Amino acid sequence: MVVGAAGSVGRSAVFTAKERGATVIAGVLKKQIDDAKSVGADQVVATDDDTAIANLPALDAVADTVGGRTAEKLIAKVKPGGVYASVVEAPQNAAQYPSVKMVHVFSKFDRKTLEFMAEAVRDGKLVIPISQKLPLSEAAKAQATAEKGASGKILLVA
Repeated sequence: MVVGAAGSVGRSAVFTAKERGATVIAGVLKKQIDDAKSVGADQVVATDDDTAIANLPALDAVADTVGGRTAEKLIAKVKPGGVYASVVEAPQNAAQYPSVKMVHVFSKFDRKTLEFMAEAVRDGKLVIPISQKLPLSEAAKAQATAEKGASGKILLVA
């Protein structure tokens, strides 16, 4: 399961998992379900719907880009011996699940991976939604917009 699958990191995780042959459940907010149907996952589940979470099968792994209360609910769905990987913090209740391997994921430069992902974007296999394109000279405006919580990515162009 990829939590936050409608975001850029989540979309990238779904794409990578599918490329490696995994069956993927996209976890998103109810309001993102329609958007999430285009990320390439096998199934989409609303993570802000307790019934939907309760009805999930036991999971081999969770890739989390959200954290917080969602993480606390989903770690309980990971099979013993499964993995909970997060780009944010570990769930607050992680100690209650000692049979789940906790992994903190962080970015590191890897030319081969970067080229692979860039080719996927170029070829339309991986789509990262761009909400605005602004000239580089308007970087301050882009930063201010992002800090206000704009949806989608802002692309600065030279």
